[in-house]
Amino acid sequence: MPLPKLPTKPAALLSPQDYPKADKDKIVKSLTLIEPSARKTDPAPASSPMARSTEKTTPARPRAAANAPQANAPQASAQKSGGRRQAAKNGPTKLFVLDTNVLMHDPTALFRFDEHDIYLPMITLEELDDHKKGMSEVARSARQVSRTLDALVSGVEESEIDEGIVLAKLGNKDAGGRLFFQTKLTDVPLPTGLPNGKADNQILGVVQALETQHPGRPVVLVSKDINMRIKARAMGLPAEEYFNDHVLEDTDLLYSGIMQLPDDFWEKHAKGMESWQENKHGTGYTFYRLTGPLVPQMLVNQFVYMEPQNGEASFYGQVRQINGKTAVIQTLRDYTHNKNSVWGVTARNREQNFALNLLNDPECDFVTLLGQAGTGKTLLALASGLAQVLETKLYSEIIVTRVTVPVGEDIGFLPGTEEEKMGPWMGAFDDNLEVLNKSDNDAGDWGRAATQDLIRSRIKIKSLNFMRGRTFVNKFLIIDEAQNLTPKQMKTLVTRAGPGTKIVCLGNIAQIDTPYLTEGSSGLTYVVDRFKGWSHSGHVTLARGERSRLADHASDVL
Repeated sequence: MPLPKLPTKPAALLSPQDYPKADKDKIVKSLTLIEPSARKTDPAPASSPMARSTEKTTPARPRAAANAPQANAPQASAQKSGGRRQAAKNGPTKLFVLDTNVLMHDPTALFRFDEHDIYLPMITLEELDDHKKGMSEVARSARQVSRTLDALVSGVEESEIDEGIVLAKLGNKDAGGRLFFQTKLTDVPLPTGLPNGKADNQILGVVQALETQHPGRPVVLVSKDINMRIKARAMGLPAEEYFNDHVLEDTDLLYSGIMQLPDDFWEKHAKGMESWQENKHGTGYTFYRLTGPLVPQMLVNQFVYMEPQNGEASFYGQVRQINGKTAVIQTLRDYTHNKNSVWGVTARNREQNFALNLLNDPECDFVTLLGQAGTGKTLLALASGLAQVLETKLYSEIIVTRVTVPVGEDIGFLPGTEEEKMGPWMGAFDDNLEVLNKSDNDAGDWGRAATQDLIRSRIKIKSLNFMRGRTFVNKFLIIDEAQNLTPKQMKTLVTRAGPGTKIVCLGNIAQIDTPYLTEGSSGLTYVVDRFKGWSHSGHVTLARGERSRLADHASDVL
């Protein structure tokens, strides 16, 4: 169970005269707890999940249904008996029936339901068996689930399977429930129009049969399939989506990497402030060490800015250190000026200036850039990579990769080598390379052609399918369209980094094409949330489009 959140505001204290007074004329009736044995429930066989419902506790809402803590969650987790959380005796735990897509999306979903029980229909096991062949992510997940189920079932006798297998058997202490398999066929008439042979309809029939067999216990279907949940609710069956993989419930709360300072910031934080100058990487920076009420809200490598409306100069800085209530803020290099251009590219707005400061910082190993179409993510990353590979020689080459998920229908197999097959997916980089090559008007056609050949020799295009086991040393790795990656795929890519490698993730979480992946569960959202505040990573959300007035207007009105 997640720990209750700490209060963000101080509690208001009442004076003694404001406390409510007891009314002597009213008689308070005492409440008595009804013992489970006194409840009127239908008799159930000893081997069924309902026979154990009288031992169970108040169901704290599981993570699969919602991440919000319930009022009785601390009480439910206060006592344990035989691996099960015990709470006030006023109801049984829930029985969750899992759809196949939940297990294939998160192979560890069996252990994510706290003290509640899991029920697997036979058709779910059949579908897992059908999807286990191949090298895709779905096939790997299906095989992992099968291995987990085999470890749970091994050494268990048939009678114990009917009574439920303890999920904590493999060491998952948070899983306090039991796992039940469908051991008997159920013949439940489905509504007219739903064929019995379809797998989804068979699962709905199992849920309907469980509700009939155990009327006193909540039975909930968990599925990632929207149509499956719609059909279940149309039949009057409770159905919920699997939410445990969501990093954030609301993507508006996603870390932006930028904080706007109030106009009175210096008045509240300038007391006892220290300032000094340092020369880093050939550029002079000013540092401020200050203390104040806004410091606890800041994170390391977060950008802060203040643009007063009274005509005073704007301030742009980056948080470098945080020690309690003291922070060190460093001024930025102004990439909006032509003298600081990166491969002929200058920042057109505030966020692009922040992004270029991150991309050209040798101490920042992991950079994530979020933004809608036309904000300049790819152009900034490619220009910074070329400058650091060909000019400063900080990295040996640029490696570009992306997820090969088509927007429409797939056009089939592509001919050629790995790099030639990835060519059609890298059209965005070709477009940006043309822009970068045309920046020098004095070079002439021959000079531009030679520059283009040199650039092409330093850029390698790789497929995600062959990343397992590789190690990149002194490389500038750009992961484009990172919003289509799952958290597991993102972990596989980020852990490829060797000494001296910088990884840049680009994406727009509003354009996700991978099935069963949402804005809250995307791998890009996952790394932005997990890496925030680390001293060697940074994130910027680009807000303003700079592609063209047509593209900006289309983004707003279409």
